[in-house]
Amino acid sequence: MKQVTIIVPKGDVNLSSITGTFEILSRANAYWQKMGNQPMMEIHIAGFVTELKLDAGFFSVYPENIKDIKKTDLLIIPSVSYDPEVMEENAALITWVTEQYKAGAEVASMCSGAFLLAATGLLDGKSCCTHWNMSTDFKRLFPDVHLQTDKLITVEKGIYTNGGGYSFLNLILFLVEKYFDRQIAIYCSKIFQIDIERSSQSPFHIFQTQKNHGDELICQAQTYIEENLCEKISFEELASKLATSRRNFDRRFIKATGNTPVEYLQRVKVEVAKNTLERGRKSIFEVMMEVGYSDDKAFREVFKKITGLSPLDYRAKYNKEAILS
Repeated sequence: MKQVTIIVPKGDVNLSSITGTFEILSRANAYWQKMGNQPMMEIHIAGFVTELKLDAGFFSVYPENIKDIKKTDLLIIPSVSYDPEVMEENAALITWVTEQYKAGAEVASMCSGAFLLAATGLLDGKSCCTHWNMSTDFKRLFPDVHLQTDKLITVEKGIYTNGGGYSFLNLILFLVEKYFDRQIAIYCSKIFQIDIERSSQSPFHIFQTQKNHGDELICQAQTYIEENLCEKISFEELASKLATSRRNFDRRFIKATGNTPVEYLQRVKVEVAKNTLERGRKSIFEVMMEVGYSDDKAFREVFKKITGLSPLDYRAKYNKEAILS
C-alpha cells in the first residue's frame, strides 16, 4: 500500500488544495476497493505544526506530526504563500521533502507550492509550472528552474507540478490515473465534474505589462507600443528614437520584461483582443483590425499560440452573450 503525505506548511495555505486532494484521493481509494481490490493508499495530512488556522481563523487544520512519518511514497505540497519569511519558517519541512525525495518518494506541488519545492533545489535544471500570475517572481527567485508558464502539469523524474488556482484538481486526477488506472481517474472526473483533458493554462493568462523593472527607457518603449497598437511599429526606429542601438534595445527589453519586443507587442495586441471578444459584439475581423492586424491568418495563429484557443473559440468560451445564446 502506498503511503501518501499531504504536507501542511506554515503560512497562508490554500485550504481547498488540502481538502480537495484528500477528498479525491480518498474517493479513488474507496472506489478501487469497491471494485474488489486491496486499498491502494494510506493518506496522511502532516506537518511540523500541531494546528494551523486559515482564512481569518474560520478554519483550522490539525495535522499529524510529520516526524512520525519515516517514509512516504508520494508527498503533496499544497498552495502556500511564498514570501521569504514563509520559506524560512518552513526550513525544516524543506529539508524533510528533500530527504524523502532522495529516499525514493515522488513529489507533487500545487500552484505556489512550487516555490517551496524549488527552495529544496530539487527543481534546478528541471521544468516546472506554477500560477501564471507568479511567473515573474518565480523566475527571479529560481533562475535555474525551467518555468513552463503555459503548461498545466509538468512531469520530470518523479516530480509533478501544476499551474494555479483550482487546476490542482487536474493534477490530482493525473496522480489518480498514475497510481490507480484510467478508469478510476475517469470515475473521479465524473463524480467531481473536472475536465480530465485540460493540458494548458494559456486561456487563463492575463498579460501584465511588467513595468516595475526600473528601466525607464524600456518603460518608454512599452508605453509607445501600447499607445500605437494599430500602427506598424519599426523597432529599429523606436530604438533610434530612444537613442540606443537595436541590439542594446533588444537586450534591455528582454531583461526587463522577459519578452522580446515582438513578443511583447503580440501579447499586448492579443490581450486587447481578448478583452474586446469577452465584452462586445464585434466580429473577429473588426477586433483583428482594431489591434493592428490585416492578415486574418496571422492574427489567428498568434492568438492561438498565446491563448491556446482560436479567436472564435475564445469568444464562444468567455463572451456572456455567446454563452447564453
